[in-house]
Amino acid sequence: MTATSRAGRAPGRPKPAGIPSGDRVSQAPEGPSVGRAPGRPKPAGIPSGDRVSQAPEWQTFNIGDAAQRSGVSAKMVRHYESLGLLPPVARSEAGYRRYSMREVHTLRFIRRARELGFGIAEIRVLLSLWQDRGRASREVKQVAQRHAADLQRRIDEMQAMQRTLEALARHCHGDERADCPILDDLQAGPRDRR
Repeated sequence: MTATSRAGRAPGRPKPAGIPSGDRVSQAPEGPSVGRAPGRPKPAGIPSGDRVSQAPEWQTFNIGDAAQRSGVSAKMVRHYESLGLLPPVARSEAGYRRYSMREVHTLRFIRRARELGFGIAEIRVLLSLWQDRGRASREVKQVAQRHAADLQRRIDEMQAMQRTLEALARHCHGDERADCPILDDLQAGPRDRR
């Protein structure tokens, strides 16, 4: 065996750039690259280093695959489309929806926003800010702070309800007697908050 056949190139020929010494060149199949072309900017709204999927950006999926990759049910994918949170997607020749990784990232964004309790109107605003590279972060912060204040208000209301129910339960005998302060309170109707 000659030096050329053993090493894979003629003696003295420089090693291709980007291949560390001693490494074997991957036998990847021919075809489009999984990543983006060098120098091509990352689409707005998709965070750097996102590891949602190793699928290339040009690849598309049917609604079932998009749902699985995003963690959003196919029913909710259609619902978000109907609300305009997800823009109309391309369709195959047979008329089936085809989703790109951009839509998958958007669905994951919506899913996380819902987990944090944001409403549809708030998510619409957040999506617009997320996709706008000229956004000011203070606008995002204001949306989050308003939502946090609303959550606190609801927490306070629920804690007040909890305290009322616990007090009523303490005064209920919980035995064979028919009288019960819980039912009496319900019968009295809503309290005047003034």
